[in-house]
Amino acid sequence: MAAMLLGIAPAASAAAPAIAEGRPAEARYENGRRTRDGIGKYYFGREISQVMGHQGAGWLERPEREQEERTDLLLEALKLRPGDTVADIGAGSGYFTWRMAQKVGPTGVIHAVEIQQVFLDLLMVNMERRGVADRVRPVLGTIDDPRLPEASCDLILLVDVYHEFDHPFEMARAMARALKPGGRLVLVEYRGEDPEVPIKPLHKMTEAQVRREFSVHPVRFERNIDVLPRQHILIFRRDP
Repeated sequence: MAAMLLGIAPAASAAAPAIAEGRPAEARYENGRRTRDGIGKYYFGREISQVMGHQGAGWLERPEREQEERTDLLLEALKLRPGDTVADIGAGSGYFTWRMAQKVGPTGVIHAVEIQQVFLDLLMVNMERRGVADRVRPVLGTIDDPRLPEASCDLILLVDVYHEFDHPFEMARAMARALKPGGRLVLVEYRGEDPEVPIKPLHKMTEAQVRREFSVHPVRFERNIDVLPRQHILIFRRDP
Protein backbone atom coordinates (compact mmCIF):
# COMPACT_ATOMS: atom_id res chain seq x y z
CA MET A 1 0.00 0.00 0.00
CA ALA A 2 2.89 2.39 0.53
CA ALA A 3 3.65 3.16 -3.10
CA MET A 4 1.63 5.59 -5.17
CA LEU A 5 0.25 4.26 -8.44
CA LEU A 6 -1.52 5.94 -11.32
CA GLY A 7 -5.31 5.53 -11.33
CA ILE A 8 -6.86 2.79 -13.46
CA ALA A 9 -10.47 3.15 -14.54
CA PRO A 10 -12.57 0.01 -13.95
CA ALA A 11 -14.03 -1.78 -16.91
CA ALA A 12 -17.74 -2.29 -17.39
CA SER A 13 -19.09 -4.94 -15.05
CA ALA A 14 -20.55 -8.24 -16.08
CA ALA A 15 -24.21 -9.08 -15.59
CA ALA A 16 -25.23 -8.97 -11.95
CA PRO A 17 -25.66 -12.30 -10.15
CA ALA A 18 -28.89 -13.18 -8.41
CA ILE A 19 -29.55 -11.31 -5.19
CA ALA A 20 -29.48 -13.60 -2.16
CA GLU A 21 -29.88 -13.48 1.61
CA GLY A 22 -31.94 -10.31 1.65
CA ARG A 23 -29.28 -8.15 0.02
CA PRO A 24 -30.93 -5.22 -1.80
CA ALA A 25 -30.48 -5.02 -5.55
CA GLU A 26 -28.30 -1.92 -5.38
CA ALA A 27 -25.84 -3.79 -3.14
CA ARG A 28 -25.11 -6.51 -5.71
CA TYR A 29 -21.66 -7.78 -6.50
CA GLU A 30 -20.44 -7.65 -10.07
CA ASN A 31 -17.49 -9.17 -11.87
CA GLY A 32 -15.32 -6.98 -14.09
CA ARG A 33 -11.79 -6.38 -15.27
CA ARG A 34 -9.24 -7.18 -12.61
CA THR A 35 -6.74 -4.38 -12.16
CA ARG A 36 -3.26 -4.67 -10.69
CA ASP A 37 -4.22 -4.27 -7.04
CA GLY A 38 -7.80 -5.53 -7.16
CA ILE A 39 -9.67 -8.83 -7.24
CA GLY A 40 -11.98 -8.13 -10.18
CA LYS A 41 -15.06 -7.97 -7.95
CA TYR A 42 -17.03 -4.72 -7.83
CA TYR A 43 -19.41 -3.30 -5.23
CA PHE A 44 -21.30 -0.05 -5.84
CA GLY A 45 -18.93 0.47 -8.78
CA ARG A 46 -15.79 0.09 -6.63
CA GLU A 47 -13.28 -2.67 -7.29
CA ILE A 48 -12.41 -4.47 -4.06
CA SER A 49 -8.70 -4.41 -3.34
CA GLN A 50 -6.41 -7.29 -2.55
CA VAL A 51 -5.82 -8.11 1.12
CA MET A 52 -2.54 -7.31 2.83
CA GLY A 53 -1.11 -10.50 4.35
CA HIS A 54 0.73 -10.99 7.62
CA GLN A 55 3.97 -10.20 5.77
CA GLY A 56 2.90 -6.55 6.05
CA ALA A 57 3.05 -6.53 9.86
CA GLY A 58 6.30 -4.57 9.80
CA TRP A 59 4.66 -1.79 7.80
CA LEU A 60 1.81 -1.59 10.32
CA GLU A 61 4.30 -1.17 13.16
CA ARG A 62 6.71 1.21 11.38
CA PRO A 63 8.14 3.84 13.77
CA GLU A 64 7.08 6.77 11.59
CA ARG A 65 3.41 5.72 11.47
CA GLU A 66 2.28 7.93 14.34
CA GLN A 67 3.77 11.03 12.75
CA GLU A 68 2.62 10.19 9.20
CA GLU A 69 -0.94 9.31 10.17
CA ARG A 70 -1.25 11.11 13.55
CA THR A 71 -2.67 8.02 15.16
CA ASP A 72 -2.67 9.92 18.44
CA LEU A 73 -5.32 12.26 17.04
CA LEU A 74 -7.42 9.30 15.91
CA LEU A 75 -7.36 7.77 19.38
CA GLU A 76 -8.35 11.11 20.86
CA ALA A 77 -11.22 11.46 18.38
CA LEU A 78 -12.65 8.06 19.36
CA LYS A 79 -13.42 9.35 22.88
CA LEU A 80 -13.19 5.92 24.46
CA ARG A 81 -14.37 5.52 28.03
CA PRO A 82 -13.39 3.12 30.81
CA GLY A 83 -15.54 -0.01 30.57
CA ASP A 84 -16.27 0.29 26.84
CA THR A 85 -16.51 -2.82 24.69
CA VAL A 86 -14.72 -2.25 21.39
CA ALA A 87 -14.12 -4.37 18.29
CA ASP A 88 -10.92 -3.78 16.33
CA ILE A 89 -11.71 -5.24 12.90
CA GLY A 90 -8.68 -6.27 10.91
CA ALA A 91 -6.60 -5.75 14.04
CA GLY A 92 -3.39 -6.98 12.41
CA SER A 93 -0.47 -6.96 14.82
CA GLY A 94 -2.50 -4.97 17.37
CA TYR A 95 -1.22 -1.45 16.74
CA PHE A 96 -4.53 0.07 17.83
CA THR A 97 -5.67 -2.85 19.99
CA TRP A 98 -3.28 -2.24 22.88
CA ARG A 99 -3.69 1.50 22.69
CA MET A 100 -7.47 1.18 22.94
CA ALA A 101 -7.10 -1.44 25.68
CA GLN A 102 -5.30 1.16 27.76
CA LYS A 103 -8.15 3.62 27.20
CA VAL A 104 -10.97 1.25 28.21
CA GLY A 105 -9.13 0.11 31.31
CA PRO A 106 -9.38 -3.17 33.20
CA THR A 107 -13.20 -3.22 33.04
CA GLY A 108 -13.27 -2.79 29.26
CA VAL A 109 -12.95 -5.37 26.49
CA ILE A 110 -11.31 -5.22 23.07
CA HIS A 111 -12.38 -7.86 20.54
CA ALA A 112 -9.40 -8.15 18.18
CA VAL A 113 -10.80 -9.59 14.95
CA GLU A 114 -8.66 -11.12 12.21
CA ILE A 115 -9.12 -13.75 9.51
CA GLN A 116 -5.48 -14.87 9.72
CA GLN A 117 -4.52 -16.90 12.78
CA VAL A 118 -0.88 -15.91 12.37
CA PHE A 119 -1.89 -12.28 12.93
CA LEU A 120 -3.82 -13.18 16.08
CA ASP A 121 -0.88 -15.12 17.43
CA LEU A 122 1.42 -12.14 16.82
CA LEU A 123 -1.15 -9.76 18.28
CA MET A 124 -1.47 -11.68 21.54
CA VAL A 125 2.29 -11.78 21.96
CA ASN A 126 2.24 -8.00 21.63
CA MET A 127 -0.66 -7.71 24.11
CA GLU A 128 1.25 -9.76 26.68
CA ARG A 129 4.29 -7.56 26.21
CA ARG A 130 2.16 -4.45 26.70
CA GLY A 131 0.44 -5.85 29.80
CA VAL A 132 -3.12 -5.68 28.44
CA ALA A 133 -3.76 -9.29 27.36
CA ASP A 134 -6.37 -9.73 30.10
CA ARG A 135 -8.72 -7.26 28.41
CA VAL A 136 -8.19 -8.39 24.78
CA ARG A 137 -10.25 -11.18 23.20
CA PRO A 138 -8.75 -12.60 19.97
CA VAL A 139 -11.48 -13.49 17.45
CA LEU A 140 -10.84 -15.54 14.33
CA GLY A 141 -13.43 -14.22 11.92
CA THR A 142 -14.24 -15.24 8.36
CA ILE A 143 -14.35 -13.27 5.12
CA ASP A 144 -18.07 -12.61 5.61
CA ASP A 145 -18.55 -12.67 9.40
CA PRO A 146 -16.53 -10.98 12.18
CA ARG A 147 -18.15 -13.35 14.69
CA LEU A 148 -19.07 -10.70 17.20
CA PRO A 149 -21.87 -11.12 19.76
CA GLU A 150 -25.09 -9.34 18.84
CA ALA A 151 -25.61 -5.89 20.40
CA SER A 152 -22.33 -6.17 22.30
CA CYS A 153 -20.13 -3.28 21.11
CA ASP A 154 -20.04 0.37 22.05
CA LEU A 155 -17.60 1.00 19.20
CA ILE A 156 -16.41 -0.93 16.15
CA LEU A 157 -13.23 0.41 14.56
CA LEU A 158 -11.93 -0.35 11.06
CA VAL A 159 -8.61 1.25 10.16
CA ASP A 160 -7.66 1.00 6.47
CA VAL A 161 -9.38 -2.38 6.15
CA TYR A 162 -12.96 -2.04 4.87
CA HIS A 163 -11.84 -1.55 1.25
CA GLU A 164 -10.26 -5.04 1.37
CA PHE A 165 -13.41 -6.94 2.41
CA ASP A 166 -14.34 -9.66 -0.10
CA HIS A 167 -17.93 -9.48 1.19
CA PRO A 168 -18.49 -5.88 2.31
CA PHE A 169 -22.29 -6.16 2.48
CA GLU A 170 -22.26 -9.22 4.73
CA MET A 171 -19.51 -7.81 6.93
CA ALA A 172 -21.24 -4.45 7.36
CA ARG A 173 -24.54 -6.15 8.12
CA ALA A 174 -22.91 -8.31 10.79
CA MET A 175 -21.13 -5.32 12.32
CA ALA A 176 -24.36 -3.31 12.47
CA ARG A 177 -25.95 -6.20 14.37
CA ALA A 178 -23.01 -6.30 16.78
CA LEU A 179 -23.46 -2.65 17.80
CA LYS A 180 -25.33 -1.74 20.92
CA PRO A 181 -28.20 0.71 20.36
CA GLY A 182 -26.46 4.06 19.96
CA GLY A 183 -23.13 2.34 19.28
CA ARG A 184 -20.65 3.77 16.79
CA LEU A 185 -19.11 2.26 13.69
CA VAL A 186 -15.92 4.14 12.75
CA LEU A 187 -14.18 3.73 9.41
CA VAL A 188 -10.73 5.20 8.88
CA GLU A 189 -9.78 5.25 5.19
CA TYR A 190 -7.18 7.10 3.17
CA ARG A 191 -8.84 9.98 1.36
CA GLY A 192 -9.75 8.96 -2.18
CA GLU A 193 -10.55 12.57 -3.05
CA ASP A 194 -6.92 13.62 -2.56
CA PRO A 195 -4.44 12.63 -5.30
CA GLU A 196 -1.59 13.81 -3.06
CA VAL A 197 -2.16 11.01 -0.54
CA PRO A 198 0.67 8.56 -1.44
CA ILE A 199 -1.39 5.36 -1.37
CA LYS A 200 -2.50 3.08 -4.19
CA PRO A 201 -5.94 4.11 -5.52
CA LEU A 202 -7.75 0.90 -4.55
CA HIS A 203 -6.54 1.35 -0.96
CA LYS A 204 -8.24 4.75 -0.71
CA MET A 205 -11.95 5.64 -0.46
CA THR A 206 -13.98 8.79 -0.83
CA GLU A 207 -16.48 9.85 1.81
CA ALA A 208 -19.23 9.69 -0.81
CA GLN A 209 -18.40 6.08 -1.70
CA VAL A 210 -18.38 4.95 1.93
CA ARG A 211 -21.68 6.67 2.64
CA ARG A 212 -23.21 5.11 -0.47
CA GLU A 213 -22.18 1.61 0.59
CA PHE A 214 -23.47 2.02 4.14
CA SER A 215 -26.79 3.53 3.06
CA VAL A 216 -28.22 -0.01 2.80
CA HIS A 217 -27.53 -0.77 6.48
CA PRO A 218 -29.33 0.25 9.70
CA VAL A 219 -26.74 2.85 10.67
CA ARG A 220 -26.82 6.57 10.01
CA PHE A 221 -23.92 8.74 8.99
CA GLU A 222 -23.05 11.18 11.76
CA ARG A 223 -19.90 13.04 10.75
CA ASN A 224 -16.48 13.04 9.12
CA ILE A 225 -13.86 14.14 11.64
CA ASP A 226 -11.27 15.97 9.58
CA VAL A 227 -8.21 16.00 11.82
CA LEU A 228 -5.86 13.48 10.18
CA PRO A 229 -3.30 14.41 7.51
CA ARG A 230 -4.23 11.61 5.09
CA GLN A 231 -7.35 9.78 6.27
CA HIS A 232 -11.06 10.23 6.85
CA ILE A 233 -12.58 9.36 10.22
CA LEU A 234 -16.15 8.46 9.20
CA ILE A 235 -18.61 7.99 12.05
CA PHE A 236 -21.80 5.97 11.68
CA ARG A 237 -24.19 5.28 14.54
CA ARG A 238 -26.83 2.66 15.21
CA ASP A 239 -30.07 4.29 16.29
CA PRO A 240 -30.96 3.85 19.98
